[in-house]
Amino acid sequence: MRVGFIGLGTMGASMAANLAKAPDVALVVHDVRREAADALVGAGAEWAASPQAMGETCDVVFTSLPGPAEVKAVGAQLLETLRPGSVLIDISTNAVSAVRELHAAGAEKGVDVLDAPISGGPRGASSRKLAFFVGGKAEVFDRCRPLLAAMGDRPIRVGEIGAGSIAKLAHNLSGYALNVIMAEVFAMGSKAGLDPLALFAAIRQGVHGRRRTYDGVTEQFLINSYDTPAFQLRLAHKDVSLACALGREVGVPMRMAALTLEEMTEALGRGWGQRDSRSAMLLELERAGVEIEVDRAAMQAVLDADGAP
Repeated sequence: MRVGFIGLGTMGASMAANLAKAPDVALVVHDVRREAADALVGAGAEWAASPQAMGETCDVVFTSLPGPAEVKAVGAQLLETLRPGSVLIDISTNAVSAVRELHAAGAEKGVDVLDAPISGGPRGASSRKLAFFVGGKAEVFDRCRPLLAAMGDRPIRVGEIGAGSIAKLAHNLSGYALNVIMAEVFAMGSKAGLDPLALFAAIRQGVHGRRRTYDGVTEQFLINSYDTPAFQLRLAHKDVSLACALGREVGVPMRMAALTLEEMTEALGRGWGQRDSRSAMLLELERAGVEIEVDRAAMQAVLDADGAP
């Protein structure tokens, strides 16, 4: 199978090198910088002078590009020559609208498109410890899964086209938002007199530090069950109030913490003090006009499949 790879930056070059090791793969590469392909070509990959040249001969093409503008431009060039029945897989962090437009354009040419953004960073790209969040047809995903598995250890289909990009953007947003609140947490703790390493060692032993970052949403929130509380909102509100007070005492700005307290205070005003602390999350769902209630058995199956506690 002839497989193309466009975009040989730090992560792309490592992924392409792993892809070249897959059985029955003849790798074809392209980048705007010819020198970026030197090591891969030296190891046996074929150079394509343009996306159009790659599309003429490849069965599957991966694009790993900086953003929506580049994906649109390169995707349009590929669709000039990709044959019906071939597959274009964009692994960039892309706009949902852009990948859906690419999918529609591909459908007109008989070309299947998947969006499969990755998570794992440069180290994961090198070691093959990558997650692929894939959107698109199930049968196309199944057909291309061995290629994805050659580059990452966790390829997972999350839905139809665009679903992969939604998952990736949600994942990254949550991570960067956590960075902001963690900056407040460590600034407050350090200025209050606690050694940062001691603070880290302490909080990672608490309930939030001992479990996976996202597992907390499986309790109460995803199953929409707040009236048998694990920890009451009124008590959580007290804890956050005390943390904000400590920040004021030591002169640390607590903007994210103040927003958290404001949200919890509004939830208290709704009369939810005896409900679980996560009931404050209902306020955002209400504003968005979204209802979430996941079947408990289906959620447990996801946890069990991943070996989560």
